[in-house]
Amino acid sequence: MNSVSAVVLAGGEGTRLRPLTQHRPKPMLPAATTPILEHVFDQLLAAGVTEITIVVGYGRNRVQTYFGPTYENVPLTYVTQKNQFGSGHALLAAEDEVDGPVLVVNGDQLVEHGIITDVLDAHRKTTTAATLGLLTHIDVGEYGGVLLRDGQVTTIVEHPEDERPYRLNAGVYLFDSRIFDAIRAADPRTGEQSLIDGIQELLASDAVVQGVISDGLWTDATYPWDLLGVSFELFEAGIVDGSKGATTETSATIHESAVIREPIVLGPDCEIGPGAVVGPYVCLGDNATVGSNAVVERSVVDADTRIGAGATVVDCVTGVGVTIGNGTTIPGGPGDVRVGDRIFEDEHLGALLADHVTDRGGNTYVPGAIVGSDAVVETGATVRGTIPEGTEVRP
Repeated sequence: MNSVSAVVLAGGEGTRLRPLTQHRPKPMLPAATTPILEHVFDQLLAAGVTEITIVVGYGRNRVQTYFGPTYENVPLTYVTQKNQFGSGHALLAAEDEVDGPVLVVNGDQLVEHGIITDVLDAHRKTTTAATLGLLTHIDVGEYGGVLLRDGQVTTIVEHPEDERPYRLNAGVYLFDSRIFDAIRAADPRTGEQSLIDGIQELLASDAVVQGVISDGLWTDATYPWDLLGVSFELFEAGIVDGSKGATTETSATIHESAVIREPIVLGPDCEIGPGAVVGPYVCLGDNATVGSNAVVERSVVDADTRIGAGATVVDCVTGVGVTIGNGTTIPGGPGDVRVGDRIFEDEHLGALLADHVTDRGGNTYVPGAIVGSDAVVETGATVRGTIPEGTEVRP
């Protein structure tokens, strides 16, 4: 395994992150100022990966147009999963591109390269059918849990609810070719073929599956407010440099009277106006503008967004091309957020404004508000709850 080939599963939509994923797949949402998938590639390269196959599906043109045929001189091969029938189905789509052992990771989760390296090193020393990267994590129930005995996987469960000593499945796998037949042999659940089903089939056939326990950054954006946490964790881990010195090395313009509170990261061509207070924990995407005397804290502001003079923006996530008018107040969380048919209480989300929302200024947002793409909020409105796309909100 001198040459390391990876398959990145990046075909999913991320429905629980709507309306941000209405026009782009979850892996292309921002973590700090760059897509989640770009961070995934960075960590793969840091672990020594030399070839990457990307399984794309929903919004595939956004991925292919952004990255092209190579990333940092590493060749990228794209495979289309025409229908999203699960993670195992996605890996089967890449079977013809795989020759020998293959590293498999999710394109919508951030995993530090040390975890990937631990999996690669452990697998090189054995002839097991699979090696899984595991973490000690208190929140296993939201994801997947693995039980070990003497380093070998005995049980793998999605969303475990019992109190057994599970390790978190970090979504980093090293498989030999047996995984493909195992996925095909497994009984699909709810019409989907999952990697977990394939691993369970390997275990049922008495193939050896080992787990390696690592530590390091692992984070996932499942819900809109998670995009804040993901970006902030990149600061804390040092993966994104949030120092003021780092921001001034870009083509950003910061007025001499503006106040910058670290950590903060600015994309190219950002502008921060006089008297503005920006930070801590703020990510401004390419060509974002913060007007005079505005206050922005703990927010992820995507490209081409305009924050008007005197606005207050706290615990906010925006899409692309959003306008937040003069004097608008987004005071920050906690608040109750509706995702689908569920209500999540006391989440730190001041507001989510999806792509091309226009706020005319002088408005107030109740914590937890979600505004759909292309909505217009007229001056003097109080915005609460979930606003469908294209809606005009009046006082």
